[in-house]
Amino acid sequence: MQGEFEMSMMGVLSFFLGLQIKQRKDGTFINQAKYVNDMLKKFGLENIKPHATPMSSSIKLDKDEGCKCVDSKLYRSMIGSLLYLTASRPDIMFSVCLCTRFQASPRESHLVAIKRIFRYLRDTPNLSFWYPKDSSFSLHAYLDVDYGGCKIDRESTYGTCQILSIMLVSWFSKKQNSVTLSTTEAEYISLGSCCAQVLWMKQQLLHYGVEVETIPLRCDNTSAICLTKNPIQHSRTKHIEIRHHFIKDNMLKKDVLEYVDTLNQLADIFTKPLDKERFWTLMRVLGLTSFS
Repeated sequence: MQGEFEMSMMGVLSFFLGLQIKQRKDGTFINQAKYVNDMLKKFGLENIKPHATPMSSSIKLDKDEGCKCVDSKLYRSMIGSLLYLTASRPDIMFSVCLCTRFQASPRESHLVAIKRIFRYLRDTPNLSFWYPKDSSFSLHAYLDVDYGGCKIDRESTYGTCQILSIMLVSWFSKKQNSVTLSTTEAEYISLGSCCAQVLWMKQQLLHYGVEVETIPLRCDNTSAICLTKNPIQHSRTKHIEIRHHFIKDNMLKKDVLEYVDTLNQLADIFTKPLDKERFWTLMRVLGLTSFS
């Protein structure tokens, strides 16, 4: 970069846009511990009682129109602060995105859910990504769907994560913009979005001189996997938009669609609230660790 741009060496990078970076000989830690502490002070929650998970596994948020309204400005400010934090904290991605849906008319139940996230952050301010130095560039992805999970309109929530070797590098949680008629259809449509993200990452790696041949996409729905392999079934799925069928064409090239059982489905954390044991198991597998 010094050959292309005028640059001055300012020492080892330690802080950038709210991200704290700790570089060691064997790898790098990345977190937003200072941002978390500043955010808790901003909303007067630095002494709030901590909690082990960002959301109860039994919660089902809806519009709750019979409940008392709360300050929408405060609610949106909390949401905005948490959304920035999701850049380094995939563990709160689903919870924050779920609460974001109620910004137009927030109620007390929604504020309670938001404060539960802050209680979790109070308990885990130092969670960090660990990126070891000598990792390979094998790219693989996980996809999961919570079919009809939205209590209001029964649209499904899907989440994906992309991993380089053992390093989580990309993730998102999103609600589908249409109501699907089966879990197979919901998973198949979401596979298209996951595949598009993987293809983009594959191209980016190519720019850095890293060529990835086969990229496994891991899904826990066998019917969706069969749909990509059996063209005869497509005559019964005309209601699925044509743009989603490019997943089949891509599977015919070099990428592989693999079945993964539910217990090993890492994308579970992006689609639904989980109990404490399951939540922390996935956290460890995704590479989040505590660093002071």
